Amino acid sequence: MIVELLVLVLGLWLYSRLKFVRQMRAIAKLPGLRQGTDLLSFPGNLWNLYLPWTRRFTLYKENGNDTISLVPYFAGRPAVYTSNMDVARQVIGGSHRCDFLKPEEFSQTLLVWGVNLVAADGDTWRTHRKVMGPAFSNSLYEMVWEKTAEIYKDIVHSEGWANRDVVETPVIQDVTFKLALLVLANCGFGFPFSWSSPPTTANGEMSVLEALSEMLKHQLVLMIPKKLWNLPFKALQSAKKSHDLIYAFMQEKVKERQAEIKQDGGFGTKTDAFSLLVRANSQGEKTQLDENELISNIYVLLFAGHETTAHTLAATLAYMCIYPKIQEEVFQQIQSVAGTGTDPIFADQAKLDKVMAIFYEAGRLFPAGWVMIRQAVKDTILEVPNPIGEEGTTSLPLPEGTNVIVDMIGTQINDRYFEEPEKFKPERWYGLAPSDFEKVTTFSVGPRACLGRKFAETEAVCFLTYLMRDYRVEALLSPGETLHGWRERVLDANIMVTLGVKDVPLKFIRRT
Repeated sequence: MIVELLVLVLGLWLYSRLKFVRQMRAIAKLPGLRQGTDLLSFPGNLWNLYLPWTRRFTLYKENGNDTISLVPYFAGRPAVYTSNMDVARQVIGGSHRCDFLKPEEFSQTLLVWGVNLVAADGDTWRTHRKVMGPAFSNSLYEMVWEKTAEIYKDIVHSEGWANRDVVETPVIQDVTFKLALLVLANCGFGFPFSWSSPPTTANGEMSVLEALSEMLKHQLVLMIPKKLWNLPFKALQSAKKSHDLIYAFMQEKVKERQAEIKQDGGFGTKTDAFSLLVRANSQGEKTQLDENELISNIYVLLFAGHETTAHTLAATLAYMCIYPKIQEEVFQQIQSVAGTGTDPIFADQAKLDKVMAIFYEAGRLFPAGWVMIRQAVKDTILEVPNPIGEEGTTSLPLPEGTNVIVDMIGTQINDRYFEEPEKFKPERWYGLAPSDFEKVTTFSVGPRACLGRKFAETEAVCFLTYLMRDYRVEALLSPGETLHGWRERVLDANIMVTLGVKDVPLKFIRRT
Protein backbone atom coordinates (compact mmCIF):
# COMPACT_ATOMS: atom_id res chain seq x y z
CA MET A 1 0.00 0.00 0.00
CA ILE A 2 2.80 2.42 0.92
CA VAL A 3 4.66 1.60 -2.32
CA GLU A 4 1.55 2.28 -4.42
CA LEU A 5 1.00 5.57 -2.60
CA LEU A 6 4.61 6.64 -3.18
CA VAL A 7 4.33 5.74 -6.88
CA LEU A 8 1.13 7.80 -7.11
CA VAL A 9 2.74 10.81 -5.42
CA LEU A 10 5.82 10.50 -7.66
CA GLY A 11 3.59 10.26 -10.73
CA LEU A 12 1.66 13.38 -9.74
CA TRP A 13 4.92 15.23 -9.06
CA LEU A 14 6.37 14.24 -12.46
CA TYR A 15 3.13 15.23 -14.19
CA SER A 16 3.12 18.63 -12.49
CA ARG A 17 6.77 19.22 -13.39
CA LEU A 18 6.24 18.27 -17.05
CA LYS A 19 3.15 20.49 -17.17
CA PHE A 20 5.08 23.34 -15.55
CA VAL A 21 7.96 23.08 -18.03
CA ARG A 22 5.52 22.97 -20.96
CA GLN A 23 3.70 26.04 -19.65
CA MET A 24 6.95 27.90 -19.08
CA ARG A 25 7.88 27.29 -22.71
CA ALA A 26 4.47 28.56 -23.77
CA ILE A 27 5.12 32.06 -22.42
CA ALA A 28 8.85 32.22 -23.20
CA LYS A 29 9.98 32.05 -19.57
CA LEU A 30 8.55 35.49 -18.77
CA PRO A 31 9.36 36.27 -15.08
CA GLY A 32 6.48 36.28 -12.63
CA LEU A 33 4.53 34.21 -10.12
CA ARG A 34 5.04 30.47 -9.69
CA GLN A 35 2.40 28.94 -7.43
CA GLY A 36 0.08 25.99 -6.99
CA THR A 37 -2.91 27.36 -8.94
CA ASP A 38 -3.72 30.22 -11.26
CA LEU A 39 -5.79 33.24 -10.20
CA LEU A 40 -8.91 32.43 -12.18
CA SER A 41 -9.92 28.80 -11.75
CA PHE A 42 -11.19 27.09 -8.61
CA PRO A 43 -9.80 26.96 -5.92
CA GLY A 44 -7.14 29.55 -6.77
CA ASN A 45 -9.77 32.21 -7.39
CA LEU A 46 -10.74 31.95 -3.72
CA TRP A 47 -7.41 32.40 -1.97
CA ASN A 48 -5.89 34.61 -4.67
CA LEU A 49 -8.84 37.02 -4.97
CA TYR A 50 -7.14 39.81 -3.03
CA LEU A 51 -3.62 39.22 -4.37
CA PRO A 52 -3.78 42.13 -6.89
CA TRP A 53 -4.72 44.43 -4.01
CA THR A 54 -2.47 43.21 -1.20
CA ARG A 55 0.60 43.11 -3.47
CA ARG A 56 -0.27 46.11 -5.63
CA PHE A 57 2.86 48.07 -4.68
CA THR A 58 5.32 45.15 -4.86
CA LEU A 59 4.13 42.57 -7.41
CA TYR A 60 5.62 44.16 -10.53
CA LYS A 61 8.66 45.74 -8.87
CA GLU A 62 9.73 42.33 -7.56
CA ASN A 63 9.58 40.89 -11.09
CA GLY A 64 11.26 43.74 -12.94
CA ASN A 65 8.48 44.84 -15.30
CA ASP A 66 4.80 45.74 -15.43
CA THR A 67 4.01 42.67 -17.56
CA ILE A 68 4.72 39.34 -15.89
CA SER A 69 3.57 35.72 -16.06
CA LEU A 70 1.68 33.44 -13.74
CA VAL A 71 2.50 29.76 -14.15
CA PRO A 72 0.66 27.28 -11.89
CA TYR A 73 2.28 24.05 -10.76
CA PHE A 74 -0.98 22.10 -10.53
CA ALA A 75 -4.37 23.68 -11.44
CA GLY A 76 -5.09 26.17 -14.19
CA ARG A 77 -3.33 27.48 -17.26
CA PRO A 78 -0.46 29.96 -17.66
CA ALA A 79 -1.39 33.60 -18.02
CA VAL A 80 0.17 36.94 -18.78
CA TYR A 81 -0.52 39.44 -16.02
CA THR A 82 -0.11 43.11 -16.92
CA SER A 83 -0.52 46.63 -15.54
CA ASN A 84 0.68 48.17 -18.81
CA MET A 85 -1.90 50.10 -20.86
CA ASP A 86 -0.06 49.52 -24.15
CA VAL A 87 -0.48 45.80 -23.60
CA ALA A 88 -4.07 46.35 -22.50
CA ARG A 89 -4.89 48.22 -25.72
CA GLN A 90 -3.61 45.29 -27.76
CA VAL A 91 -5.98 42.81 -26.12
CA ILE A 92 -9.14 44.84 -25.34
CA GLY A 93 -9.39 46.84 -28.57
CA GLY A 94 -12.62 45.27 -29.80
CA SER A 95 -11.51 45.38 -33.44
CA HIS A 96 -12.54 42.54 -35.76
CA ARG A 97 -8.80 42.09 -36.34
CA CYS A 98 -8.09 41.58 -32.64
CA ASP A 99 -6.64 38.18 -31.72
CA PHE A 100 -8.14 38.28 -28.21
CA LEU A 101 -11.70 37.76 -26.97
CA LYS A 102 -13.38 37.80 -23.58
CA PRO A 103 -13.69 34.21 -22.25
CA GLU A 104 -17.36 33.42 -21.65
CA GLU A 105 -16.63 31.62 -18.38
CA PHE A 106 -15.45 34.91 -16.86
CA SER A 107 -18.58 36.83 -17.89
CA GLN A 108 -21.14 34.56 -16.24
CA THR A 109 -22.37 37.18 -13.76
CA LEU A 110 -23.28 39.39 -16.74
CA LEU A 111 -24.82 36.55 -18.77
CA VAL A 112 -27.57 35.61 -16.34
CA TRP A 113 -30.26 36.57 -18.87
CA GLY A 114 -28.37 36.44 -22.13
CA VAL A 115 -25.69 38.08 -24.26
CA ASN A 116 -25.16 41.81 -23.75
CA LEU A 117 -22.86 44.67 -24.73
CA VAL A 118 -20.35 44.11 -21.92
CA ALA A 119 -20.04 40.35 -22.34
CA ALA A 120 -20.16 40.17 -26.15
CA ASP A 121 -17.26 40.19 -28.62
CA GLY A 122 -16.67 40.60 -32.35
CA ASP A 123 -19.69 41.06 -34.63
CA THR A 124 -22.08 40.34 -31.75
CA TRP A 125 -20.54 43.21 -29.76
CA ARG A 126 -20.87 45.55 -32.73
CA THR A 127 -24.57 44.64 -33.08
CA HIS A 128 -25.23 45.37 -29.42
CA ARG A 129 -23.18 48.58 -29.57
CA LYS A 130 -25.21 49.80 -32.56
CA VAL A 131 -28.46 49.28 -30.63
CA MET A 132 -27.17 50.70 -27.33
CA GLY A 133 -25.27 53.73 -28.67
CA PRO A 134 -28.26 56.01 -29.51
CA ALA A 135 -29.52 55.70 -25.93
CA PHE A 136 -26.69 57.96 -24.70
CA SER A 137 -26.89 61.62 -25.69
CA ASN A 138 -26.46 65.15 -24.30
CA SER A 139 -30.18 65.42 -23.60
CA LEU A 140 -29.87 62.32 -21.44
CA TYR A 141 -26.92 63.78 -19.50
CA GLU A 142 -28.83 67.00 -18.83
CA MET A 143 -31.66 64.86 -17.48
CA VAL A 144 -29.14 63.02 -15.27
CA TRP A 145 -28.02 66.31 -13.71
CA GLU A 146 -31.57 67.50 -13.08
CA LYS A 147 -32.74 64.21 -11.59
CA THR A 148 -29.63 63.82 -9.42
CA ALA A 149 -30.22 67.30 -7.99
CA GLU A 150 -33.88 66.47 -7.43
CA ILE A 151 -33.04 63.21 -5.65
CA TYR A 152 -30.41 64.95 -3.49
CA LYS A 153 -33.06 67.42 -2.29
CA ASP A 154 -35.42 64.49 -1.70
CA ILE A 155 -32.75 62.83 0.49
CA VAL A 156 -32.33 66.01 2.56
CA HIS A 157 -36.08 66.26 3.07
CA SER A 158 -36.99 62.58 3.49
CA GLU A 159 -34.09 61.69 5.80
CA GLY A 160 -34.59 64.74 7.99
CA TRP A 161 -31.22 66.29 7.17
CA ALA A 162 -32.82 69.71 6.74
CA ASN A 163 -33.55 69.88 10.48
CA ARG A 164 -30.06 68.88 11.65
CA ASP A 165 -26.73 70.66 11.70
CA VAL A 166 -24.88 67.35 12.01
CA VAL A 167 -25.92 64.27 10.03
CA GLU A 168 -24.36 60.90 10.84
CA THR A 169 -24.35 58.14 8.23
CA PRO A 170 -22.81 54.89 9.58
CA VAL A 171 -22.48 53.46 6.04
CA ILE A 172 -22.44 56.03 3.23
CA GLN A 173 -22.83 53.24 0.67
CA ASP A 174 -26.46 52.93 1.87
CA VAL A 175 -26.94 56.42 0.43
CA THR A 176 -24.76 56.18 -2.68
CA PHE A 177 -26.16 52.82 -3.83
CA LYS A 178 -29.77 53.93 -3.47
CA LEU A 179 -28.97 57.27 -5.13
CA ALA A 180 -27.33 55.57 -8.11
CA LEU A 181 -30.21 53.14 -8.52
CA LEU A 182 -32.79 55.92 -8.44
CA VAL A 183 -30.89 58.05 -10.96
CA LEU A 184 -30.81 55.03 -13.27
CA ALA A 185 -34.49 54.30 -12.63
CA ASN A 186 -35.44 57.85 -13.61
CA CYS A 187 -32.94 58.66 -16.36
CA GLY A 188 -32.03 55.21 -17.56
CA PHE A 189 -35.56 53.80 -17.58
CA GLY A 190 -38.00 56.69 -17.22
CA PHE A 191 -39.54 55.35 -14.01
CA PRO A 192 -40.63 58.35 -11.86
CA PHE A 193 -39.52 57.01 -8.49
CA SER A 194 -38.36 59.11 -5.56
CA TRP A 195 -36.21 58.51 -2.47
CA SER A 196 -39.25 57.85 -0.30
CA SER A 197 -41.07 55.71 -2.89
CA PRO A 198 -38.55 53.42 -4.65
CA PRO A 199 -39.63 51.13 -7.51
CA THR A 200 -41.40 47.89 -6.58
CA THR A 201 -41.29 44.54 -8.35
CA ALA A 202 -44.17 43.28 -10.48
CA ASN A 203 -46.00 41.57 -7.59
CA GLY A 204 -45.25 44.37 -5.12
CA GLU A 205 -43.50 41.89 -2.80
CA MET A 206 -40.35 43.96 -2.38
CA SER A 207 -38.78 47.08 -3.81
CA VAL A 208 -36.57 46.82 -6.88
CA LEU A 209 -33.80 48.18 -4.68
CA GLU A 210 -34.26 45.33 -2.19
CA ALA A 211 -34.48 42.70 -4.93
CA LEU A 212 -31.46 44.07 -6.78
CA SER A 213 -29.43 44.37 -3.57
CA GLU A 214 -30.28 40.78 -2.69
CA MET A 215 -29.37 39.59 -6.18
CA LEU A 216 -26.07 41.49 -6.17
CA LYS A 217 -25.24 40.09 -2.74
CA HIS A 218 -25.55 36.56 -4.13
CA GLN A 219 -24.44 37.27 -7.70
CA LEU A 220 -21.63 34.70 -7.62
CA VAL A 221 -24.14 32.01 -6.65
CA LEU A 222 -26.03 32.61 -9.91
CA MET A 223 -22.94 31.61 -11.90
CA ILE A 224 -23.79 27.94 -11.36
CA PRO A 225 -25.87 26.18 -14.07
CA LYS A 226 -29.54 27.21 -14.02
CA LYS A 227 -30.70 23.61 -13.62
CA LEU A 228 -29.15 23.70 -10.12
CA TRP A 229 -30.93 26.89 -9.03
CA ASN A 230 -33.71 24.91 -7.31
CA LEU A 231 -31.38 23.19 -4.87
CA PRO A 232 -32.49 23.76 -1.23
CA PHE A 233 -29.76 26.20 -0.16
CA LYS A 234 -30.79 29.49 1.47
CA ALA A 235 -28.38 31.73 -0.49
CA LEU A 236 -29.35 30.06 -3.77
CA GLN A 237 -33.08 30.33 -3.09
CA SER A 238 -32.73 33.99 -2.11
CA ALA A 239 -30.71 34.73 -5.26
CA LYS A 240 -33.21 32.88 -7.47
CA LYS A 241 -36.19 34.68 -5.93
CA SER A 242 -34.64 38.12 -6.41
CA HIS A 243 -33.55 37.17 -9.95
CA ASP A 244 -37.08 36.09 -10.89
CA LEU A 245 -38.61 39.26 -9.42
CA ILE A 246 -36.15 41.54 -11.25
CA TYR A 247 -36.67 39.64 -14.50
CA ALA A 248 -40.46 39.88 -14.24
CA PHE A 249 -40.19 43.61 -13.47
CA MET A 250 -37.97 44.29 -16.50
CA GLN A 251 -40.04 42.05 -18.77
CA GLU A 252 -43.15 44.02 -17.79
CA LYS A 253 -41.43 47.36 -18.46
CA VAL A 254 -40.10 46.24 -21.86
CA LYS A 255 -43.61 45.30 -22.96
CA GLU A 256 -45.01 48.59 -21.66
CA ARG A 257 -42.41 50.64 -23.51
CA GLN A 258 -42.80 48.63 -26.74
CA ALA A 259 -46.55 49.26 -26.64
CA GLU A 260 -46.04 53.00 -26.05
CA ILE A 261 -43.60 53.27 -28.96
CA LYS A 262 -45.91 51.29 -31.27
CA GLN A 263 -48.83 53.51 -30.32
CA ASP A 264 -46.77 56.60 -31.21
CA GLY A 265 -45.98 55.27 -34.67
CA GLY A 266 -42.51 53.96 -33.80
CA PHE A 267 -41.20 57.24 -32.47
CA GLY A 268 -42.31 57.81 -28.89
CA THR A 269 -41.72 60.92 -26.82
CA LYS A 270 -39.63 59.69 -23.89
CA THR A 271 -35.91 60.44 -23.94
CA ASP A 272 -34.62 58.16 -21.17
CA ALA A 273 -31.97 55.61 -22.16
CA PHE A 274 -34.36 52.67 -21.86
CA SER A 275 -36.96 54.17 -24.24
CA LEU A 276 -34.27 55.06 -26.76
CA LEU A 277 -32.83 51.54 -26.48
CA VAL A 278 -36.22 49.86 -27.03
CA ARG A 279 -36.96 52.26 -29.92
CA ALA A 280 -33.59 51.67 -31.61
CA ASN A 281 -34.08 47.93 -31.25
CA SER A 282 -37.55 48.05 -32.81
CA GLN A 283 -36.26 50.01 -35.81
CA GLY A 284 -33.23 47.86 -36.63
CA GLU A 285 -34.52 44.77 -38.37
CA LYS A 286 -31.04 43.45 -39.20
CA THR A 287 -29.61 44.21 -35.76
CA GLN A 288 -32.65 43.53 -33.63
CA LEU A 289 -32.03 41.94 -30.23
CA ASP A 290 -34.36 39.31 -28.81
CA GLU A 291 -36.20 39.95 -25.54
CA ASN A 292 -33.60 38.18 -23.38
CA GLU A 293 -30.77 40.15 -24.99
CA LEU A 294 -32.69 43.38 -24.51
CA ILE A 295 -33.32 42.59 -20.84
CA SER A 296 -29.70 41.48 -20.42
CA ASN A 297 -28.50 44.87 -21.67
CA ILE A 298 -30.92 46.60 -19.30
CA TYR A 299 -29.48 44.54 -16.44
CA VAL A 300 -25.96 45.57 -17.42
CA LEU A 301 -27.06 49.21 -17.23
CA LEU A 302 -28.48 48.56 -13.76
CA PHE A 303 -25.52 46.54 -12.54
CA ALA A 304 -22.56 48.35 -14.09
CA GLY A 305 -24.10 51.81 -13.86
CA HIS A 306 -25.29 51.73 -10.29
CA GLU A 307 -22.64 49.64 -8.55
CA THR A 308 -19.51 51.26 -9.99
CA THR A 309 -20.74 54.84 -9.48
CA ALA A 310 -21.87 54.10 -5.92
CA HIS A 311 -18.51 52.56 -4.98
CA THR A 312 -16.52 55.47 -6.37
CA LEU A 313 -18.71 58.11 -4.71
CA ALA A 314 -18.17 56.40 -1.36
CA ALA A 315 -14.39 56.36 -1.88
CA THR A 316 -14.42 60.03 -2.94
CA LEU A 317 -16.19 61.12 0.23
CA ALA A 318 -13.84 59.01 2.35
CA TYR A 319 -10.84 60.82 0.87
CA MET A 320 -12.47 64.20 1.55
CA CYS A 321 -12.41 63.36 5.27
CA ILE A 322 -8.70 62.62 5.15
CA TYR A 323 -7.75 65.66 3.06
CA PRO A 324 -9.71 68.65 4.46
CA LYS A 325 -7.54 71.16 2.55
CA ILE A 326 -8.51 69.52 -0.74
CA GLN A 327 -12.12 69.47 0.39
CA GLU A 328 -11.94 73.23 1.08
CA GLU A 329 -10.32 73.85 -2.31
CA VAL A 330 -13.14 71.99 -4.04
CA PHE A 331 -15.74 73.87 -1.98
CA GLN A 332 -14.23 77.20 -3.02
CA GLN A 333 -14.56 76.23 -6.67
CA ILE A 334 -18.19 75.23 -6.14
CA GLN A 335 -18.81 78.62 -4.53
CA SER A 336 -17.11 80.50 -7.34
CA VAL A 337 -19.03 78.63 -10.05
CA ALA A 338 -22.48 78.36 -8.53
CA GLY A 339 -22.42 81.33 -6.17
CA THR A 340 -24.77 81.58 -3.21
CA GLY A 341 -28.54 81.39 -3.34
CA THR A 342 -28.64 79.61 -6.70
CA ASP A 343 -28.47 75.92 -7.58
CA PRO A 344 -25.67 74.57 -9.80
CA ILE A 345 -26.95 73.62 -13.25
CA PHE A 346 -25.80 71.22 -15.98
CA ALA A 347 -24.05 74.03 -17.85
CA ASP A 348 -21.77 74.48 -14.81
CA GLN A 349 -20.34 70.97 -15.03
CA ALA A 350 -17.45 71.89 -17.35
CA LYS A 351 -16.30 74.54 -14.84
CA LEU A 352 -16.31 72.10 -11.92
CA ASP A 353 -13.10 70.32 -12.92
CA LYS A 354 -11.93 69.99 -9.30
CA VAL A 355 -15.12 68.13 -8.38
CA MET A 356 -14.56 65.82 -11.34
CA ALA A 357 -10.91 65.45 -10.31
CA ILE A 358 -11.64 64.08 -6.84
CA PHE A 359 -14.02 61.54 -8.42
CA TYR A 360 -11.39 60.51 -10.97
CA GLU A 361 -8.66 60.23 -8.34
CA ALA A 362 -10.80 58.12 -5.98
CA GLY A 363 -11.67 55.89 -8.94
CA ARG A 364 -7.99 55.58 -9.79
CA LEU A 365 -7.08 54.34 -6.31
CA PHE A 366 -10.19 52.15 -6.00
CA PRO A 367 -11.03 51.10 -9.59
CA ALA A 368 -14.48 49.49 -9.56
CA GLY A 369 -13.66 47.53 -12.70
CA TRP A 370 -10.52 46.02 -11.21
CA VAL A 371 -9.68 43.34 -13.77
CA MET A 372 -10.20 42.59 -17.48
CA ILE A 373 -9.57 39.15 -18.94
CA ARG A 374 -8.95 38.28 -22.56
CA GLN A 375 -7.94 35.01 -24.22
CA ALA A 376 -5.88 34.49 -27.36
CA VAL A 377 -8.12 32.91 -30.01
CA LYS A 378 -5.12 31.86 -32.08
CA ASP A 379 -1.33 31.80 -31.84
CA THR A 380 -0.28 35.43 -31.76
CA ILE A 381 2.39 37.93 -30.74
CA LEU A 382 2.14 40.41 -27.88
CA GLU A 383 4.43 43.44 -27.98
CA VAL A 384 5.52 44.02 -24.38
CA PRO A 385 7.12 47.40 -23.51
CA ASN A 386 10.49 47.02 -21.84
CA PRO A 387 10.91 48.05 -18.19
CA ILE A 388 10.83 51.75 -17.30
CA GLY A 389 14.10 53.34 -18.42
CA GLU A 390 14.57 50.95 -21.34
CA GLU A 391 13.31 51.88 -24.79
CA GLY A 392 11.56 49.53 -27.17
CA THR A 393 9.44 46.42 -26.80
CA THR A 394 9.95 42.68 -26.60
CA SER A 395 7.88 40.37 -28.79
CA LEU A 396 6.16 37.70 -26.70
CA PRO A 397 4.75 34.69 -28.62
CA LEU A 398 1.48 33.51 -27.10
CA PRO A 399 -0.12 30.17 -27.99
CA GLU A 400 -3.87 29.94 -28.58
CA GLY A 401 -5.82 29.78 -25.33
CA THR A 402 -3.40 31.87 -23.26
CA ASN A 403 -5.18 34.27 -20.90
CA VAL A 404 -4.05 37.88 -20.60
CA ILE A 405 -5.18 39.48 -17.34
CA VAL A 406 -5.24 43.28 -17.32
CA ASP A 407 -4.75 44.34 -13.71
CA MET A 408 -6.52 47.69 -13.43
CA ILE A 409 -5.43 48.08 -9.79
CA GLY A 410 -1.80 47.88 -10.88
CA THR A 411 -2.40 50.02 -13.95
CA GLN A 412 -3.74 52.89 -11.86
CA ILE A 413 -0.65 52.96 -9.61
CA ASN A 414 1.92 52.33 -12.33
CA ASP A 415 4.96 54.66 -12.08
CA ARG A 416 5.03 54.68 -15.87
CA TYR A 417 1.84 56.77 -15.94
CA PHE A 418 1.56 58.50 -12.58
CA GLU A 419 3.95 60.49 -10.42
CA GLU A 420 3.67 59.39 -6.77
CA PRO A 421 0.90 56.97 -7.72
CA GLU A 422 0.27 55.84 -4.14
CA LYS A 423 -0.88 59.34 -3.13
CA PHE A 424 -4.31 60.93 -3.46
CA LYS A 425 -3.49 63.87 -5.75
CA PRO A 426 -6.58 65.11 -7.62
CA GLU A 427 -4.57 67.99 -9.06
CA ARG A 428 -3.24 65.52 -11.63
CA TRP A 429 -6.69 65.78 -13.28
CA TYR A 430 -7.25 69.54 -13.02
CA GLY A 431 -8.03 71.23 -16.32
CA LEU A 432 -8.32 67.94 -18.21
CA ALA A 433 -9.34 68.66 -21.80
CA PRO A 434 -11.81 66.43 -23.67
CA SER A 435 -8.94 65.32 -25.92
CA ASP A 436 -7.16 63.98 -22.82
CA PHE A 437 -10.03 61.76 -21.66
CA GLU A 438 -8.14 58.63 -22.74
CA LYS A 439 -5.80 59.33 -19.81
CA VAL A 440 -8.64 58.38 -17.48
CA THR A 441 -8.38 54.63 -17.97
CA THR A 442 -10.65 53.55 -15.10
CA PHE A 443 -13.49 53.50 -17.67
CA SER A 444 -11.38 51.26 -19.96
CA VAL A 445 -10.02 52.51 -23.29
CA GLY A 446 -10.69 52.45 -27.01
CA PRO A 447 -13.94 51.23 -28.62
CA ARG A 448 -14.71 49.05 -25.56
CA ALA A 449 -14.58 52.01 -23.15
CA CYS A 450 -17.59 52.29 -20.85
CA LEU A 451 -20.62 53.57 -22.75
CA GLY A 452 -22.09 55.04 -19.56
CA ARG A 453 -18.99 57.02 -18.62
CA LYS A 454 -20.51 60.48 -19.06
CA PHE A 455 -23.71 59.33 -17.35
CA ALA A 456 -21.65 58.37 -14.28
CA GLU A 457 -19.51 61.52 -14.40
CA THR A 458 -22.53 63.81 -14.60
CA GLU A 459 -24.30 62.06 -11.73
CA ALA A 460 -21.17 62.11 -9.56
CA VAL A 461 -20.28 65.76 -10.19
CA CYS A 462 -23.84 66.89 -9.55
CA PHE A 463 -24.23 64.94 -6.29
CA LEU A 464 -20.82 65.92 -4.93
CA THR A 465 -21.37 69.57 -5.88
CA TYR A 466 -24.70 69.82 -4.06
CA LEU A 467 -23.54 67.84 -1.04
CA MET A 468 -20.21 69.66 -0.57
CA ARG A 469 -21.87 73.02 -1.15
CA ASP A 470 -24.18 72.38 1.80
CA TYR A 471 -22.05 70.23 4.13
CA ARG A 472 -18.51 69.69 5.28
CA VAL A 473 -17.62 65.99 5.23
CA GLU A 474 -15.90 64.43 8.25
CA ALA A 475 -15.09 60.90 9.40
CA LEU A 476 -17.48 59.29 11.85
CA LEU A 477 -15.03 57.78 14.32
CA SER A 478 -15.63 54.83 16.61
CA PRO A 479 -15.05 55.46 20.36
CA GLY A 480 -11.33 56.02 20.95
CA GLU A 481 -10.53 55.85 17.23
CA THR A 482 -8.12 58.28 15.55
CA LEU A 483 -8.43 59.57 11.99
CA HIS A 484 -5.40 57.45 11.09
CA GLY A 485 -7.10 54.37 12.52
CA TRP A 486 -10.30 55.24 10.64
CA ARG A 487 -8.32 55.53 7.42
CA GLU A 488 -6.66 52.14 7.94
CA ARG A 489 -10.03 50.55 8.64
CA VAL A 490 -12.01 52.14 5.82
CA LEU A 491 -9.60 52.66 2.92
CA ASP A 492 -9.18 48.99 2.18
CA ALA A 493 -10.61 46.99 -0.68
CA ASN A 494 -13.83 45.03 -0.68
CA ILE A 495 -13.66 42.82 -3.78
CA MET A 496 -16.43 40.83 -5.42
CA VAL A 497 -17.30 41.26 -9.08
CA THR A 498 -16.50 44.94 -8.61
CA LEU A 499 -14.10 46.65 -6.18
CA GLY A 500 -14.99 49.25 -3.59
CA VAL A 501 -13.95 50.55 -0.20
CA LYS A 502 -15.06 49.02 3.07
CA ASP A 503 -18.13 50.51 4.76
CA VAL A 504 -17.56 54.27 5.07
CA PRO A 505 -18.97 55.94 8.23
CA LEU A 506 -19.33 59.71 7.75
CA LYS A 507 -20.86 62.77 9.31
CA PHE A 508 -21.97 65.87 7.46
CA ILE A 509 -21.60 69.26 9.16
CA ARG A 510 -23.92 71.92 7.78
CA ARG A 511 -22.06 74.91 6.34
CA THR A 512 -23.09 78.30 7.64
